[in-house]
Amino acid sequence: MSTPQSHPARHRVVVIGSGFGGLFATKALRRTDVDVTVIDRTTHHLFQPLLYQVATGILSEGEIAPSTRMILKDQRNATIRIGNVTTIDLAARTVTSEHLGRTTVTGYDSLIVSAGAQQSYFGNDHFAEHAPGMKTIDDALEIRGRILGAFEHAEVCDDPDERKRLLTFVVVGAGPTGVEMAGQIAELAHRTLVGVYTNIDPRTARIILLDAASAVLPPFGDNLGSRAAETLERLGVEVRLGASVTKVDATGLTYRDSEGARHRIESICKVWSAGVAASPLGRQLAKQCGALVDRAGRISVEGDLSLPGHPNVFVVGDMMSLDRLPGVAQVAIQGGRYAAHTIAAEVTSTAKRRPPPGRKPFEYRDKGSMATISRFNAVASVAGIELAGFVAWVMWLAVHVVYIVGFRSRIATLLSWTLTFLGSWRGQMTTTEQQTIARNALGELHHLRTRREDTDDDIARVS
Repeated sequence: MSTPQSHPARHRVVVIGSGFGGLFATKALRRTDVDVTVIDRTTHHLFQPLLYQVATGILSEGEIAPSTRMILKDQRNATIRIGNVTTIDLAARTVTSEHLGRTTVTGYDSLIVSAGAQQSYFGNDHFAEHAPGMKTIDDALEIRGRILGAFEHAEVCDDPDERKRLLTFVVVGAGPTGVEMAGQIAELAHRTLVGVYTNIDPRTARIILLDAASAVLPPFGDNLGSRAAETLERLGVEVRLGASVTKVDATGLTYRDSEGARHRIESICKVWSAGVAASPLGRQLAKQCGALVDRAGRISVEGDLSLPGHPNVFVVGDMMSLDRLPGVAQVAIQGGRYAAHTIAAEVTSTAKRRPPPGRKPFEYRDKGSMATISRFNAVASVAGIELAGFVAWVMWLAVHVVYIVGFRSRIATLLSWTLTFLGSWRGQMTTTEQQTIARNALGELHHLRTRREDTDDDIARVS
């Protein structure tokens, strides 16, 4: 075990997570007299809203996930540490992380927790084996392999029933990610891949969007939800609402409709985008400070985003529960900046031997909601104004370009979008068998290791 030491004269800020909340908090502390340590299980900053474009061959992973070290290389007061945070000790003011068998304990004076969320299967985690979610680069690359692999396998398949299963794609969840995913699979089948196969016509593919809710894009309201559903259906997507998935296996899934009847869809390629759950660190923190945790694992915070009884610990982004704020990038960005500015103001006051300024409650400025459906089609709700179609799509492009981190990433993304949306070319269609089977292979490896460790323990007890 190693325990990093910081200069005792400087205030120590630990930031957990390099997503929107963590990264923007770290950058906001650039000119503050503090030492910032960013701890995350990956070494990249992920622009998660564009993961579906990696999964469907529009963008490369590097365009939406630049290296955190490269982003912060000129920030002298920032240190990057790779590791999976396992324990936060509020009493001792330490964070314990693990990486490749090495355990590191990092002390802090102020802590910003922005560990994000993971895919939720509503208690059916075994669904993940056959219907991966889309929260990481690994997820997106696996899904890309499954989608394009389904077309390749159908090309060489002689069994009509098996070919039908291969060319049936099911997306579970009609929120922004599910809508965007279903729309892009439809564009792949009906536009990009037309004419590239000899034995199959990709346009015969079925794309089905399922959701237990009664509307598409519920947070956007009935009008925009209906517009989105109509656009998807024009693209050839079958939208089935009031459909609760009860079983997922290798060859398909079963769902129950709003009247209780059960239906089976034969499909090899399924994508899950139906729900999210906050990082387990939220529940760990709640046990120590007595805060409430909601059904999604989000922890209740004070008006200044701090934990009850721990004004030096801030929780931002998808992990926090406050005023029913949505789990979107803007909430994380604004929350991260707010926490950083609060820390900076108090550190500066202490250095000047002044009493700390009073904290104003966090105020979220809603900049609207947007979701793209297909080329030239999107829906947007901004300041109470609802837009759909081409204008909303242009707004969506502009907003997403602004929040992509790094000039080179912005230019590369714009070039990829130009080639994809003005033509039919997609430059990221490469897949490997390793990408497609990695999840199951890693699961089997973990199973073998666990079984080996159990055997070693049994041998040790006998000896």
